[in-house]
Amino acid sequence: MSTPAADMLGQILDGLAAPTPRDVSIHGTGSLPAAFAVSDLAGASIAAAGAALAGLLQTVGIAPAVAVDRRLASFWFGGSLQPEGWSPPPPWDPVAGDYEAADGWIRLHTNAPRHRDAALTVLGVPALRDAVADAVARWPAGALEDAIVAAGGCAAAMRSADEWAAGAAGTAVAAEPLIAWQRVGAGAAAFDPSPGRKPLQGLRVLDMTRVLAGPVATRLLALMGADVLRIDPPEWEELGVVPEVMMGKRSARVDARSLEGRERIARLFASCHVFVHGYRPGALEDLGFGGSLRRSLNPTAIEVTLDAYGWTGPWRGRRGFDSLVQMSTGIAEAGMRRFGKARPTPLPVQALDHATGYLMAAAALSALTRQRTSGETMQARLSLARTAALLMGYLSCEEAAMAPETPADSDARTEATFWGPAARIAAPLTVDLWPERPAAPLESDDAEWEAREGSHGSGKRSASIPMVDHPV
Repeated sequence: MSTPAADMLGQILDGLAAPTPRDVSIHGTGSLPAAFAVSDLAGASIAAAGAALAGLLQTVGIAPAVAVDRRLASFWFGGSLQPEGWSPPPPWDPVAGDYEAADGWIRLHTNAPRHRDAALTVLGVPALRDAVADAVARWPAGALEDAIVAAGGCAAAMRSADEWAAGAAGTAVAAEPLIAWQRVGAGAAAFDPSPGRKPLQGLRVLDMTRVLAGPVATRLLALMGADVLRIDPPEWEELGVVPEVMMGKRSARVDARSLEGRERIARLFASCHVFVHGYRPGALEDLGFGGSLRRSLNPTAIEVTLDAYGWTGPWRGRRGFDSLVQMSTGIAEAGMRRFGKARPTPLPVQALDHATGYLMAAAALSALTRQRTSGETMQARLSLARTAALLMGYLSCEEAAMAPETPADSDARTEATFWGPAARIAAPLTVDLWPERPAAPLESDDAEWEAREGSHGSGKRSASIPMVDHPV
């Protein structure tokens, strides 16, 4: 009998760039409390990444079984890190959140200082929650959303699913594929997975993404053995999630607005295998790093990119995050009605971010397979809003609630993160994917690739933990 998880997985696999094994097991019972089938999406998206890895390994004669524990997948959507004796910084700025406007609800996303400044400037108040609430109450939600977005901020008025579907942005997103592919080059594959090693050992991934979907994608590639180098601008921080998503990666700061910074990024891009970024349409061109230059520097670099609100509609250039997309597309409004609440009720986890991240990882793996089998170099585009459309096709059933997390769900190993020791929820994939390096803060390394196998860049990194063999 077909299940929502199996149906979602089928849609995802149909959208990949290369044929992918279909004999994937998603096991486990229980669901997170939500209006839509979030636990099924968790299992399906992680299973898709596992299937895409199996497809790549089949090109070198390895045929691993792929199985996903749906319960553990749901926990990873909420957060895999379990600090021991310390706490990560709070994930939200004090001003961020839902506010009641004159005619509905609006969510302000103010974690980045420039986004907070934009909202406060429009509202004409200081960064005090009560003052913000009083000011928001005098605005129609849609008008305030438009004003904050025009000022360079991030906000989303709460819409119903019908309202979203009837608008130009929703119509455009609905017409887009889950993963939009474009052939951008041709040439022999520059990366060969090798039996007996971590599956992606030797793969160089240039990561220019921010919280949260892109970092989830590159975290999984790092756990599979890739050398992931994350590049951030000098002023960027996302303290609340860095311990969660930096496991297995290296990171450096580069100012892409400077000539020296652009030259450094160009050198890194010229020698990478996969480029993952979250720049909105036209942003790389504005930095002088447009598609034609990228192709001339590295014609076989696979690109995987995302934005919030799709790639074709009037909102394709709009800044957005998971919590905002849930407000815009009707997810928060559906939760409010489903559970009889008086305020927006989003999903219990940032499922759009996490699912899109795993779909991005699956896309990268599938593109590597396509490159090895046909010599074609592909670009994949995804969006949080299109992932929302996939999820919203499946209402939550009346399945039993997910059994609570217990100590038995943790991996037995301790991760010596920069901030202190931590456990992780056990991996939901059957393949034992564990990093050579624990999580560390941004700017822990130099902006260079690994000099040799086993080397980890500068001495600023945290101490590494032992590699654990995996069964593939």
